[in-house]
Amino acid sequence: MSYSVSAIGPERKYAPVRSFADSADLISGELIGSSASFQAVLKRVKIVAPTDSVVLIQGETGTGKELIARAIHNQSSRQDAPFIKMNCAAIPADLLESELFGHEKGAFTGAVAQTMGRFQLAHKGTLFLDEIGDLPLQLQPKLLRVLQEQEFERLGSGRPIKVDVRVVAATNQELLTMVQDRQFRADLYYRLNVFPICLPPLRDRAGDIPSLVRHFVRKYSQRLQRNIEYIPDEVLGVLERYDWPGNIRELQNVVECAAILCEGDTFSIDETILKREIPQRSNPAVPLVMTIADREREIIEAALAECGGQVAGPKGAAAKLGIPRQTLDSKIANLNIDKWRFKNLTRYVQLLKASSFAPAITAEGTTASF
Repeated sequence: MSYSVSAIGPERKYAPVRSFADSADLISGELIGSSASFQAVLKRVKIVAPTDSVVLIQGETGTGKELIARAIHNQSSRQDAPFIKMNCAAIPADLLESELFGHEKGAFTGAVAQTMGRFQLAHKGTLFLDEIGDLPLQLQPKLLRVLQEQEFERLGSGRPIKVDVRVVAATNQELLTMVQDRQFRADLYYRLNVFPICLPPLRDRAGDIPSLVRHFVRKYSQRLQRNIEYIPDEVLGVLERYDWPGNIRELQNVVECAAILCEGDTFSIDETILKREIPQRSNPAVPLVMTIADREREIIEAALAECGGQVAGPKGAAAKLGIPRQTLDSKIANLNIDKWRFKNLTRYVQLLKASSFAPAITAEGTTASF
């Protein structure tokens, strides 16, 4: 369904785009929202910004963690110094150490010159480490040392370098769960979690959506040279009712797409673009070979149960499955099946009859179908 001015009665009001002005007390032009949950975030930003404490920003993807990090930097005494950012998930693991700490000439193949890392570039300023949960375990002690001692060594050098850097980290992962699963160091977690800031998802601050929409409509109207003046209430209502799994980033993309398609001075949106879904992979964590092995185990155990644990002979499981005894013995050994426990059992008799997979095991010992 597409909403436009023609679908709305004349008594309906339109929200004017250009009457919206960013509130003067907002920290950044795109930190927009008056909901209680978001105002609580802004309050914590204002409290921690003047300090040099480490901040850990947590929130779902697309909630604006980098904007909060920039707001902390811009309100600190370091605002005139560099704001350096690094996405720990976007850099190959074997290059992360060099990216963080730099390297000396000849430290590794291809190191043709001395290079400064992000810590040195952020001296006197702020280093924003995004996706900190993806930092490899082997690098975590080195990051912990910098946080504690404000010094590091370049790759290929034994000389410590002192730095004055304020670190702000961000993640959309549950770091405490990763600590419990031994995927993240506990000492680094507690060193990063000095001042936590948790960003609410957009679905929990739906009242902020109209202000965000007006902001993005104005932004893309100017960028795309569109003359979009009004936003119908019905359009805002549709956007407020959507749950926004991609949060503000998804909202921004939807508004940009709609602005590109907008032909008049009234903002309209095709509701179908809100229903696009990311295809889900079917259980990628389970290897295919394990699925085949589990199916073979089910078939063999069913045959053994029906035959009372007997493998050989005309009434044995091998004959029932239509494969040589040696093949079945080999599979029983490989799958660690205890055939003796089926000697006097009859409770699995119906399992084989109900299974459509019995012909799957061939004489060659492979699965023909599953």
